[in-house]
Amino acid sequence: MTGTVRAIPSHSRSCEALGRIRRALDDVSYTWLALPLRFAVATIFWNSAMTKLANWETTLSLFSDEYRLPFIPPEIAAYLATAVEISTPVLLVLGLLTRPAALVLLGMTGVIEIFVYPQAWPTHIQWAAMLLVLLCRGPGMLSLDCLILRWLTPR
Repeated sequence: MTGTVRAIPSHSRSCEALGRIRRALDDVSYTWLALPLRFAVATIFWNSAMTKLANWETTLSLFSDEYRLPFIPPEIAAYLATAVEISTPVLLVLGLLTRPAALVLLGMTGVIEIFVYPQAWPTHIQWAAMLLVLLCRGPGMLSLDCLILRWLTPR
């Protein structure tokens, strides 16, 4: 045994630090990731509903002249879209019926992409990504869904 001391290479310390950071990020609870997803998607659709309600005549005109959805009269489409855009954001914020709400909004996003604004696919794919996470993983622990499930589950 000799009395020499070997220095730890600085890249080894950097790798250790990066490993600690990665493990800390891996340990972030899904609950804290789901909250901003729920609020972000809710904000998008809520703002759209508020725009529609701000001038209903313009909304009806858009559905008649610009959106032109197949198989459904423009006035009914306007009412349905507005109802969905008012109700589902509330459900998402509360974390109530989160998966069904995400599924409905995913369908609505698909309709918007296919029939209304196909050129806006970069935006719609972002919405779809957030909605798919909520559909597949749910609202997280800070939600009424979780509270109700806990209450209904026998101990």
